[in-house]
Amino acid sequence: MADEIRIGIIGVGIIGKSHIRTYRGIPGVKIVAAADIDHPELARVAGESGIPRTFRRYRDLLKLEEIDAVDVCLHNNLHAPVAIAALEAGKHVYCEKPMAGSYVDAKAMLDTAKRCDKMLHIQLATLYSAEHKTARRLISEGHLGRIYYARSFGFRRRGRVYVDGYATPEFVQRKTAAGGAMYDMGVYHLAQIVDLLGNPEVVTVTGSTYQEIPMYEAQAKESGYNVEELGIGFARLAGGITLDIEESWAIHYDDSESSKILGSLGGLKLRPLTFFSRVGDVETSAAVDVGLADSRWHRWEPDYDAYDGSQQHWIAALRGRVPLFPTAEIALKVMLISEGIYQSQKLKRELTRAEILKNSKSSALRV
Repeated sequence: MADEIRIGIIGVGIIGKSHIRTYRGIPGVKIVAAADIDHPELARVAGESGIPRTFRRYRDLLKLEEIDAVDVCLHNNLHAPVAIAALEAGKHVYCEKPMAGSYVDAKAMLDTAKRCDKMLHIQLATLYSAEHKTARRLISEGHLGRIYYARSFGFRRRGRVYVDGYATPEFVQRKTAAGGAMYDMGVYHLAQIVDLLGNPEVVTVTGSTYQEIPMYEAQAKESGYNVEELGIGFARLAGGITLDIEESWAIHYDDSESSKILGSLGGLKLRPLTFFSRVGDVETSAAVDVGLADSRWHRWEPDYDAYDGSQQHWIAALRGRVPLFPTAEIALKVMLISEGIYQSQKLKRELTRAEILKNSKSSALRV
């Protein structure tokens, strides 16, 4: 692919604007077009960002031969139909998290990417943090031994979208968002654990979701809020690994806990990154200096900067500098676990992987 990567943006809301700012900071990237149904805002953003072409219909943008890849910045239940259309139009696709609104929709995205021989990348920003990359090395070098337990943890004391003060009502409506805390922030933390565990197969999932903490009556009514503020789950994974999940948008607690991974020779707490092990016959706990190591790796390891961030990695992969990180496969596994929790809440029981797949129904909106 040419040194200049030409991008089309679909959706210029909160997320789209953030992606545009990041692309403008990556040398050799040109945003050649953007599409959004809110044409006045589209025109304003395009003028401010120097985007030469705008479209009300995303399918018109997909007709542009000069576009190498599109970036889908829409609500969750729009990801699959738009991403699939873009892949079938011959474009590589970068898509916001979560991958889709349901497992079956996410699977259709990945299947289409393979059929069309195009790259599909999902925005999973936590995978590029210095803490995550360091944890990955410690695990790959065998310092944890046989891993048998992990915890995915995410916390907000009171940070429900819209009703607690930011973004728009569509983020808390099942019709557009498909889910709440699990799909919004849980994706980031689950993706870390899935990646660090080596993306093992899911055996069973059980869980519950809650919306219990009061919110302002007017905002609740106006928003149409009908998603969860707290998701709790338990999964059995291949290799005898146990995983538990806690993800909150609002909870009466603090953030003293963290995601973690435990093995026969050592354990990791991910925030702040801490390594637990034994030296001789003495239990040890060590704070990991991720900054010093990250600086050294940037200096001496070829293409280490290609993993500085999700969009930075995407552009590096499009240029052929590095292989594309398998975020679509990781995100698909996250979808399976998350939807398993939702299905378990509905059915009030544990489900096998096969049952989750059978029960998964498309939530994609027609566009």
